[in-house]
Amino acid sequence: MQGENFLYYGDNLEIIRLHVERESVDLIYLDPPFKSSQDYNVLFAERNGSLSPAQVKAFKDTWQWDQDAVWAYQTVVEAGGRVSEAMQGFRKLLGDNDMMAYLAMMAPRLKELKRVLKPTGSIYLHCDPTASHYLKLLMDAVFGPRSFRTEIIWKRSSAHSDAKQGRRQHGRIHDIILFYTKTDDWQWNPLYTPYSQEYLDKFYKHVEQRTGRRYTLDNITGPGGARKGNPRYEVMGVTRYWRYSKEKMNQLIREGRIVQAKPDLVPRYKRYLDEMPGVPLQDVWTDLKPIGSQARERLGYPTQKPESLLERIIEASSNEGDVVLDPFCGCGTTVAVAQRLNRRWIGIDITHLAVTLMKYRLESAFGEKVRTEFEVIGEPVSISGAMTLAKDNPYQFQWWALGLVGARPAEQKKGADKGIDGRLYFHDEGSGGKTKQIIISVKSGHVSVAHIRDLRGVIEREQAAIGVLITMLPPTKPMRAEAAAAGTYLSPGWNRQYPRVQILTIQDIMAGSRIDYPPSRLTNVTFKKAPKADKEKAPKNGNLGL
Repeated sequence: MQGENFLYYGDNLEIIRLHVERESVDLIYLDPPFKSSQDYNVLFAERNGSLSPAQVKAFKDTWQWDQDAVWAYQTVVEAGGRVSEAMQGFRKLLGDNDMMAYLAMMAPRLKELKRVLKPTGSIYLHCDPTASHYLKLLMDAVFGPRSFRTEIIWKRSSAHSDAKQGRRQHGRIHDIILFYTKTDDWQWNPLYTPYSQEYLDKFYKHVEQRTGRRYTLDNITGPGGARKGNPRYEVMGVTRYWRYSKEKMNQLIREGRIVQAKPDLVPRYKRYLDEMPGVPLQDVWTDLKPIGSQARERLGYPTQKPESLLERIIEASSNEGDVVLDPFCGCGTTVAVAQRLNRRWIGIDITHLAVTLMKYRLESAFGEKVRTEFEVIGEPVSISGAMTLAKDNPYQFQWWALGLVGARPAEQKKGADKGIDGRLYFHDEGSGGKTKQIIISVKSGHVSVAHIRDLRGVIEREQAAIGVLITMLPPTKPMRAEAAAAGTYLSPGWNRQYPRVQILTIQDIMAGSRIDYPPSRLTNVTFKKAPKADKEKAPKNGNLGL
């Protein structure tokens, strides 16, 4: 699959316009963030492997009516057509506020997504009731009302205690998923969910003694009689109009599929439970549990969706080898599920931190060989590219640099973490031993020996095993001397010494250099590790077994 899967860093509007060909995508899933009343955090493991309460704020999901929103609105309006008319109507209704900014941002992206979707393609837009009605109208304007297929209700949580707070009257426990298609000829694989126990007890109460198979008895008389073309003849002493021809009926009798409970009663057809596919998928999904606080797959943002939700969507609206696109990729649930279900995929996110998390998630789930199956586009591949990123966005540069060495960003807060940009954890004493940490400082501009002295102080304060300075510019001779004077860390588990203070330039890292520290005897506890993927157990089209 090399060259068929792509992970992009950057603005999804620009990336879709420049890199995704017209009518090349089979399925689109997007979960654009809007006013979730919280920052988008990235979840890490604690030093002992449990979930860490100290998280990194990746970005806020509040959209504001500013010059960018005005420009996006004007561009859409000046293009004319139904989308222009819808946007003008929204502005008359809403005025210049955050919701209007959100719709102005979404409109051009939805138009581009329609352009890249195949005629047989489908798009699922995930949102909450705050914006779903506006997005429904916007989707109608972009794709046309006839392209609307289903409004899916997903019960995302159990009962809440937020009812009657402020303006709320009921607990909010569901999300909306708007399902549209490009045309009337779309890819669809019927899916089924298991029957409820109540249904089985009521309709499949018979059990065949010889085989243990559950079954029900169905009517085989022909409704409408001769008028509907049903044949009339005698079966087991009973004459009726029947659903089957006499030849077919005799075959079913020989197979033991026609049952007469008592003489003179109308025979019935024995229908086995294990021959039935289940309940056709409905538009209210209550059987897909949200990700609990201790769930193995919990990795990233608070809005991370369960893999079972994406499995259902991808199974229903695509086949193996099809292309799945997620333009708001977050922590990568869509691409991870697409990879497991043998789909090709395109993931896009606007933060280097998310891209780092997705790369790590894929490697955790599928092994290091998965890196040969996708290409990362938008990350710096040269020193000049790294310098441009550092100049344009220092935080993105910092997250990118930390990702190069497999470190997690430090929580951005005052006080204890001052002078710490990232951390790495390792176990070099085996089970029961202490977790050791590596402190990392990232500098994109001028560096001097003072930075090494500061790093040595942080190492002592944090009782860290090793400290690393990642720098864009080459270190000075006094810096190298100060680092050497810090001495070494002796690993008790490996009986080997490692430089206590290390300096790595971006050029060094891009050439293959890495932090020199002991191999961990336990699993990685820097990031919350994704569970291993099992492609053999991936659901196939049909019964979901959920």
